[in-house]
Amino acid sequence: MSTDHHSELDPTLRRMFGALVERAFIQTMGVYEPGVTDYLAGVLTDFAHFQNVYRVRDLQGKPLQEVADMLMQADIRLEAQSFNREREVHKHIGDFTLFWAGVYPESLRGMQSRWRKDHLLDYVQQGKNSYAIAAKHDYGEYRTQAQVLKKLSDEFELCLYGLSLVRGDIDGMARA
Repeated sequence: MSTDHHSELDPTLRRMFGALVERAFIQTMGVYEPGVTDYLAGVLTDFAHFQNVYRVRDLQGKPLQEVADMLMQADIRLEAQSFNREREVHKHIGDFTLFWAGVYPESLRGMQSRWRKDHLLDYVQQGKNSYAIAAKHDYGEYRTQAQVLKKLSDEFELCLYGLSLVRGDIDGMARA
């Protein structure tokens, strides 16, 4: 699992998402958080490659599609084999829940239907919690990103709104 959204990205797509996120946050919402907007543009670019949405795998290598299963992989007492794995999976859970709840909230009904493990999970609360856990890994190479993850946890709902504006812009471009 990659630790950095900015490795091996399509630069044109990255620039487009960067511009859309900055427009939503700075021009529309009046929020200037360069670390957050850069991170969100990275998530959108990363998740444009659908295999990255389901990047977390179980011990047998099967991609996990439910947050409940990802939480088991993130727990050092269960299946996480290191604290780095715990951090990476919690960061991904934050990205995953923010992406679906912010960009495609209409998908949550199916993802959280009563037949699925995620039925009882609150994606917003879990995303905030997972970013907060990942942010606690604030040493060495993770120090700078930990500050951004803490902001994402603290301002999760604001980020949801910003991503919904980005979705609106993308939908508008598709209709044009």
